[in-house]
This record gives sequence, structure tokens and C-alpha cells, in this order.
Amino acid sequence: MMEEILIYSMVGLLCALIMYVYIRKLKKESKDVGQKIEIAKEAGAYEPVSLYPYIDEDNCIKSGACVIACPEKEIIGIRNGRATLINASRCIGHGACFHACPVEAISLKIGTEKRGVDLPHVNQNFETNVQGMFIAGELGGMGLIKNSVEQGKQAAENIFDSVQKGHNADYDLVIIGAGPAGISASLQAKKKGLNAITLEQDSLGGTVYNFPRAKIVMTSPMDLPGYGKVKLFQTSKTELLTLWHEALNNNDIQIVEHAKVEHIGKKDGQFLITTLKGDTFFAHRILLAIGRRGTPRKLGVPGEHLEKVTYKLLEPELINGKQILVVGGGDSAIESALLLADENDVVLSYRSEQFNRIKPLNAQNISNAMEAGKLKVIFESNVKEITENHVHLTLKDGSALSLDNDFVYIFAGGELPTQFLQKAGIEISKRFNYTMLSHKK
Repeated sequence: MMEEILIYSMVGLLCALIMYVYIRKLKKESKDVGQKIEIAKEAGAYEPVSLYPYIDEDNCIKSGACVIACPEKEIIGIRNGRATLINASRCIGHGACFHACPVEAISLKIGTEKRGVDLPHVNQNFETNVQGMFIAGELGGMGLIKNSVEQGKQAAENIFDSVQKGHNADYDLVIIGAGPAGISASLQAKKKGLNAITLEQDSLGGTVYNFPRAKIVMTSPMDLPGYGKVKLFQTSKTELLTLWHEALNNNDIQIVEHAKVEHIGKKDGQFLITTLKGDTFFAHRILLAIGRRGTPRKLGVPGEHLEKVTYKLLEPELINGKQILVVGGGDSAIESALLLADENDVVLSYRSEQFNRIKPLNAQNISNAMEAGKLKVIFESNVKEITENHVHLTLKDGSALSLDNDFVYIFAGGELPTQFLQKAGIEISKRFNYTMLSHKK
């Protein structure tokens, strides 16, 4: 009898010890997450700036699956027994946490209660308030590659169902934009037998094409129409573009590149599309699969028109021995500056006093590069003028600084092509705390 009591007592003590250690571990983790949140707030990384996970605390069971699934790390943490956002502004919107949550406690939202985001009006079929004109992908707020691919496919399917037989247009469908949504829509349109053509203002791949060559694109398994299942988790830009080229070639689809659409009008009840070069396309239906940023945001300074000024970095390995100024403080600016710094003399100019809302890895890499003297960063500086051989900056104290210069790369973001959309008749509204993707039907 005494032995049984002793055994029960030891088991009880062991359980109590395990519980004590477990609770202590939870408290420490919560404290660590709380400290990270405070650091994120100080760095300006706490508030989301684009698509982000919204956590239903009443349903969260602290499984930690969302934390483990996030490839960016430290976007979400567990605090006081619930998942919570830490560095929300660094979320790239891949949606891995959304799919990983076992109790569907996560939805994907855009905009907060205080900060609205301009979004065009679309219905459940991706059709805008302009009958016959559809939107899919990043322009509608969904920047995830996988979901953009799915939206492009679904939009093309809905367009097929809406096409009227006997229309007098040259094309059943004109797709504007050859990013993930546009490529998927092109493939689905071909699969459904639509007479379609795809126009791209730049090159195949859209926003992805303009990533630095070494940039890793985060994606997940997706189903490309006419190609099949594609399982990609971490891949280079080149590999992803190669995949898309292969899918399009296998389906005998040609993308019309460098065909920027300038105007969308009406003719005989159909759409008349005019490009910047003056080419016209007569369409029954239109799918807008363009990016939210439209054209790059310019600085508006003298000399910005010079050929040495550009807004994207395509082949950094071909540039060496040059004096280069990179302008901007976001991930694209930092990644480009680091790539160029291997073989060039690089200066990074940023208007703020510190880097905000950048990925942790980029923050570490730029810090290491600065300490090693690999490149120079000038905070609180602005470009005043660009000349053939120099670039002139204005510093915080009002003084001027002139730098020898061969190339200027500007990464100041882009602007929603609001005027273009409104001229086409599409209504745009500012959305606050708007749910883009949810498990709830």
C-alpha cells in the first residue's frame, strides 16, 4: 500500500514538474514575443502595409502551425496562448499560415481599421462594374502567386461562360498583363477554346520579371491550366520564368510584350484597346491582370530622364567597375544594392533615418555590408539633381553632396493606376480591414 502511495506521489510530482516547466516555457515565449512586438513597433514594422494574416483569437488553439509554416519567420508568434502578429509589415502575403492553421482561425486581409487601401470594385465572378471587364490578381489586392494563378484561371472560366455567340469583335478576350494571373488566364482561355490575346507592357512575368535575378520568389503548389500541378516552395526568378515559358510554349501561346495599353474605349458595344505604340485591339471581353503599382514612382528631379537612370535591376552580374547610386529603403532597393556591391562602388540613399518594413534577412545583410564597408548608406538624404557624370544629394542639415556616378537605380515604389482604371469606367473605393481570403463561406 505504501509503495502505491509513493508511486502515485512521484507521478504527481513529476506531472507537477512537467506542468511547471511547460508554463514557465510559455511565459518566457510570451515575454520574448512581447519584446519582439515592441521592437517591431519602434522599427515601424508592426502595422501591416499589404496583404496580411488576421487571427481570430477566439478560435486559435496555439498549435503554432502558422508560425512554423511562415517562410519569412517572426511575422507571427505565440503570446499568452494565442497567435499574434509581430512584424506584420514584412509579410509578403504568401498565405502559408492561412493554409497551415488546423482550425481555420486565420483569414487574409488588406488594409487596417485606420489605414485604407484603394481597391477596384469586382464581384464574385471577378467582373467589375463595367460589364465585360474583369480583374484578377495583384490589381484586385491578391498578390500571392498561387492565388493569382487560381484567380486568373477562375476569371477566364467565368469569362468563357459570359461570352456571347456572334459578337462582332476580333477577339473573344484580350488579357492585359502577363504576370501570374495573366499567364494562368491565357492558358485557361486556350484550354476553353477562346480566341484570346495577351498584352504585356514590359516582359513576360510582370512584377516577377522585374525582380533582381538572384531574388528568391516564395510560392507554393499550384495548378497551371494546360500544364498540371507545379510544386515550388523556394525558387529563383529564372526558374519560375522558365516554367511559365515552357507552359506557354507547350500550349502554343504567344505573349505580345512591350505593348503598354494607353486607353480602353468602346466601339459598337465592344471594347477598343489602344496601346502606347498606336496598335488597336477589338475585344468582346477584357481581363485586367496588371500589377497594383502601375508605373514606377519617379522622383521628379532634374536629370531623371537620362539613360543612366532606371527603375529595375535585371542583370547585375553584367555590371562591374561602376559608380552607382541606389535610391530607396525597401527590400527591392536593398537587395539590388547588395547584388551590385559585389563588383561596383555602391551608395544607397534613403530619405528616412533608418530602414523600416524590410525583411529580417535583408536587415541583417545590409547591416553586415555596412559594417564591412562593402557599400555606403546615406540616411536622411534626397536626390536633388542627376547629371551625366554626377548625382547631387541634399542632406539632413541642408548641405549638398556630389557623387561621381555612372548609373542611378530608383526603387521608390509605384502607384495604383487609378487614372487609367477610372478612365475605363472602373469604380475604386478605399477599403479598411477588408477580407481577401477566408475559410468561411
